Amino acid sequence: MILRIACVQLNAKPDLAANLNSAEHWIREAAQAGATLIATPENTSGMYERRADSIAAALEEDGHPALARFGALARETGAFLLIGSLSIKVSPDRLANRSFLIAPSGDVAARYDKIHMFDADPLDGKSYRESATFDAGDRAVVADAPFGRIGLSICYDVRFPALYAALGRAGAAIIAVPAAFTVPTGRAHWHVLLRARAIESGAFIVAPAQTGLHDGGRATFGHSLIVSPWGEVLADGGEAEGVTIADCDLERVAAARRMIRSLHHSRPFAPALADGQAFP
Repeated sequence: MILRIACVQLNAKPDLAANLNSAEHWIREAAQAGATLIATPENTSGMYERRADSIAAALEEDGHPALARFGALARETGAFLLIGSLSIKVSPDRLANRSFLIAPSGDVAARYDKIHMFDADPLDGKSYRESATFDAGDRAVVADAPFGRIGLSICYDVRFPALYAALGRAGAAIIAVPAAFTVPTGRAHWHVLLRARAIESGAFIVAPAQTGLHDGGRATFGHSLIVSPWGEVLADGGEAEGVTIADCDLERVAAARRMIRSLHHSRPFAPALADGQAFP
């Protein structure tokens, strides 16, 4: 079947209401263009420079206004909405970076907490310590939809191929990678990593991204991508806010996995040095 998929590219502000208005605008545009799976980036609810501001702005999942609004939008449009992530308060000073798949009924079909925390020092003059604010998730998630299974991941997860192999083995035909990639790492690695994860998993990769300058001068790379199971870039959102759309033939998933069976050829091995000693 042919599935029209859309990535919404945002420039999130430290303002929940403004971000929801922007996301809703672009989701409506994607739905009017015929997309039935529409994905937003990581940090859809907002991007903040200071940890204290992130914690102060976060809300508990129960009663979160973003979920109510996106649920109503899913019912109105009849589309599946993949909300890349919201900052969800799980204790007074700890958050979860949580992705939500919302069904056309308006119900949450799946939720996923980002497993791998972005604790890094890329060459943009900033230091990132996601683990100082967010609790890491501990389980991979796939969700069933009428058109096939969807695997969930978020941003920095893309550097850990074992997660994508697991999602592929679990039958995910589409894997979401909503992100807020830094500009230096984006220029160097974004396209390469997403194409590699598509090839390794034999799945379509749907990667909606944040773009432009944010609170405190942080810059994100943009270039929302939709990649085929064969590693072809089907759509690239460039650097502007907006919607990126591709028609995806889901039969290509089975075809790619028939041609390259690496998902099922993985074998256990003993790590050892040349002299037979185990790796340290």
